[in-house]
Amino acid sequence: MEGKTTTLLLLLFTLLLTTSLSKDLCHKDDKNTLLKIKKAMNDPYTIISWDPKDDCCTWYAVECGNASINHRVTSLDISNDDVSAQIPPEVGDLPYLEYLIFHKLPNLTGEIPPTITKLKYLRYLWLSWNNLSGPVPELLSQLKNLEYINLSFNKLSGSIPGSLSLLPKLEFLELSRNKLTGSIPESFGSFKGVVYALYLSHNQLSGSIPKSLGNLDINQIDLSRNKLEGDASMLFGAKKTTQHIDLSRNMFQFNISKVKVAKTVNFLDLNHNSLTGSIPVQWTQLDLQTFNVSYKRLCGRIPQGGDLQRFDAYAYLHNKCLCDAPLQSCK
Repeated sequence: MEGKTTTLLLLLFTLLLTTSLSKDLCHKDDKNTLLKIKKAMNDPYTIISWDPKDDCCTWYAVECGNASINHRVTSLDISNDDVSAQIPPEVGDLPYLEYLIFHKLPNLTGEIPPTITKLKYLRYLWLSWNNLSGPVPELLSQLKNLEYINLSFNKLSGSIPGSLSLLPKLEFLELSRNKLTGSIPESFGSFKGVVYALYLSHNQLSGSIPKSLGNLDINQIDLSRNKLEGDASMLFGAKKTTQHIDLSRNMFQFNISKVKVAKTVNFLDLNHNSLTGSIPVQWTQLDLQTFNVSYKRLCGRIPQGGDLQRFDAYAYLHNKCLCDAPLQSCK
């Protein structure tokens, strides 16, 4: 009798386990929303396998959270496809979404839909290498959990919203390779969050850098290939932890003679500006992987030592009167 009871209990346990495993964990509202997104994007190849009969938490490009949030969809990543569409407004109907990625979709056009402001848990917004147009949405400042914004390699235009500085958790802002105009917002000198990286290169930004930007200790800053002018020396500082500084191909004008650079800097590109003065001896202390001070108005002896002689003459060409290795000896 005891053996039969044990067998029945095992069968019951197996039945319960099978039922549990076969249960569709995906929330029905999320599944319906994802199917609307699939239809709106004309059934792109990367997500054509989405089958309404399957648990959407198992679908390609989709991830769900744990039981504490009832397995709601937390990540949508549609990348590397030739889909011809716009970002469906329905993305705003995935209320627990933390990661929204539309990457390398060259035929993804139109503006960033305002409905994404409904995504109150969104942490990671990656919409790069597409063909998006229109402005950088001012409404992004409403998404208080945003940590990462990457809108690079699009055709976004207009000015950069100063309200982005209000995001309390923002660490990474990448707006390079667009058609942005105007100046760097004054408010960027007082980010609420601790910004690790600021990439604004290859735009049409103009004017001077806010002096308050010098108050920040940004690890990676790239303002290259714009029309920025004036003094940028406030971005440097021996006590900072900066690693990457690229100010190349702008119209900056300041004397670098007394500019001290953080010892952590390993990428320093200042080429094609109107900088004056001489290269500081302190720069011989840097462990440089990339270095370029060509096409400026620098003068004097290139300090000997450190990594400054590891770079060839190309890194120093077309200055007013720089001399010594790797250029010609000083007279």
